Amino acid sequence: MNNSLNGFGIAITRPPDQATRLCAAIEQQDGNAILFPLITIAPLDDYSAFEQVISDLESVHWAIFISTNAVENAMPRLIKKLGKVPEHLKFAAIGQQTAKALAFYGVPHVLIPTNRFDSESLLALPEMHDVAKQTVMVFRGVGGREVLADTLKERGAQIIFAESYRRINPQTDCTELAQLWRQQQLHALVVTSSEAMRHLLQMTNNGSDEWIRKVAICVNHARIAEEAEALALNVHIADAPGDESMLSCLQKVLINKP
Repeated sequence: MNNSLNGFGIAITRPPDQATRLCAAIEQQDGNAILFPLITIAPLDDYSAFEQVISDLESVHWAIFISTNAVENAMPRLIKKLGKVPEHLKFAAIGQQTAKALAFYGVPHVLIPTNRFDSESLLALPEMHDVAKQTVMVFRGVGGREVLADTLKERGAQIIFAESYRRINPQTDCTELAQLWRQQQLHALVVTSSEAMRHLLQMTNNGSDEWIRKVAICVNHARIAEEAEALALNVHIADAPGDESMLSCLQKVLINKP
């Protein structure tokens, strides 16, 4: 099977520091990786509220980290303020990379899902059903999906949000991508968050611009595909999380078309 991406331009919409490995993998297959972040991670202007929240960590049963960004922006401040991670505290994370990031800060045991890495899969674990009368601190960015917190509340948990970063869209329009498509230099997009997909659709007149209807859009979760699929865009879902599966999705869509 031919796996070369020679001649194909692929825009990666992840934050720059999270796009490095996939960009390298695409270029190893002779493709042209185009960095076009629709989300960048920025620190908060004021961390006083975050520090006030984590001062109550001794009374918390579970600390759930939504992403590696939550780990990187929260753990250094947490350790600096408290001196160490409370020994009684149980940790959970959405996925393997987030668990690895926690291990770097001295957290060896982290509850994670075994199949899909998302809030719903974490909530399906037995430990997340047995949370009545327990306090759960959710480490995340400002805003975000509420399904995790809402479900745990329904199961009797008290939820505290510890927000340590914010997400912003650094792009004002998609002129660069449209121009690349007209020059036959853009063939696919990689979108790995629902928020990035919303930004993309907003900047393409709700997915009606000609170029966005002609390129392939590869995502890593069915939830991210939903709105684009409803607009009849050319969306494809990778078989599993991770860069390897995303690369396979791109190769299947661009090279080995059914």
